Amino acid sequence: MTKHVKEILELTDAHYGTDIHCFLHYGKPYELLFSTIMSAQCTDARVNEVTKELYVKYPTLEDFANADLEELENDIHPVGFFHMKAAHIKDCARVLIEHFGGEVPCDIDDLTSLPGVGRKTANVIRTHVFEEPSIVVDTHVKRISNKLGLTKETDPVKIEFDLMKKIPKDHWSLINLHFITLGRELCIARRPKCDACFMREVCPSAGK
Repeated sequence: MTKHVKEILELTDAHYGTDIHCFLHYGKPYELLFSTIMSAQCTDARVNEVTKELYVKYPTLEDFANADLEELENDIHPVGFFHMKAAHIKDCARVLIEHFGGEVPCDIDDLTSLPGVGRKTANVIRTHVFEEPSIVVDTHVKRISNKLGLTKETDPVKIEFDLMKKIPKDHWSLINLHFITLGRELCIARRPKCDACFMREVCPSAGK
């Protein structure tokens, strides 16, 4: 671990703590899977508002698999891209029942074989359901990793593997939460608050 990485981890741990928590609300593993699918290009807060009623209306995996597609689209309309997301959720429920005995798998290849599930979604599941250290590259993690000089890549998968090489495994899941929170609160895409940021002394992009 380099001095630069060590300083980043010490600052983020001190500022945000070391508890692992999930921004999306869920009760069952497949609910987190569906919520993560819905969170693409949508805020977690909006997804949580939708799922508050959605998971009451569809209490089982079978309910999702047998759902009327048009009705499901209407149910998740506020999250955006609802045609595609509803189809992925319905197909995903069917595949989980038919091929995985109704259980959400842990293996990343199995997870990414599910409709609408890429590495980002798979790593959310591995982190929060199975407590497997995983790096989730969303828009915040991508931006901040570049700003901090941890990667020069733009492809999320390449960024993930860069971070896995540079960040100690015991911080893989934490760094997701820390960078996401930093991106929401301070390192905002169009108006970063560099003057107020606790990372400014170690950030090569501060003030730029």
